[in-house]
Amino acid sequence: MNALRRRWQQEQFDPGWLGLFVNPFYFARRGLARELRPLLSRLTGEVVDIGCGRQPYRAAVPASRYVGVDIDTPVTRALAAAEVFYDGRTLPFPAASFDGALCSQVLEHVFTPDDFLREIARVLRPGGLLVLAVPFVWDEHEQPQDFARYSSFGLCALLERNGFAVEVQRKATADARALAQLAAAWLYKVTRSRHRSLNLLAQLLLVAPVNLVGALAGALLPAHPDFYLDNVVLARKRPA
Repeated sequence: MNALRRRWQQEQFDPGWLGLFVNPFYFARRGLARELRPLLSRLTGEVVDIGCGRQPYRAAVPASRYVGVDIDTPVTRALAAAEVFYDGRTLPFPAASFDGALCSQVLEHVFTPDDFLREIARVLRPGGLLVLAVPFVWDEHEQPQDFARYSSFGLCALLERNGFAVEVQRKATADARALAQLAAAWLYKVTRSRHRSLNLLAQLLLVAPVNLVGALAGALLPAHPDFYLDNVVLARKRPA
């Protein structure tokens, strides 16, 4: 049962071929995982995962200590994945507690991003690394806590003014698969029901064909850096 649960989580956040048929977010999740993986390998020592959710990337981080932190809500408590819960404003750690930080698909839900990034910088040691992922193009989600989308330039400027130097900046899913992903996500939303069996049927009949066409289009049509789904950044805390 545990092995099946791990495989299911992998197909949700780092999907393989099976995800083409059962994951309505296949291209977004696969593209994000592909860009994150080499950056996560640079997070060593003591690492904090802020807004950790189910901690889908924990196994990719070679940390000596890994702490998952999430905002304290009934939903995050029910997930039972975070080691530490906080109020969404002040991280419950002393200054310079960590060598690295991961924050994936969280910043768009933060109403005061400058305060949030300064708080991450506070708990990082001098020269500490931050791996940050945030959407550029995506549907409105987790309403009403959905406040922003970031261009590559806007995200870089935001980090620079809050104590970070951007070392790597990547764009995930920068080809025709981005269009297919938006179509698949729309189909998922308009056909979603309370019945898991009906959801699976809709994915097989409607989402899977879109994913297959998207995979073909992504292989045959040219990519373009101006249209993509997610920003992925590696930034270093600047000396005070």
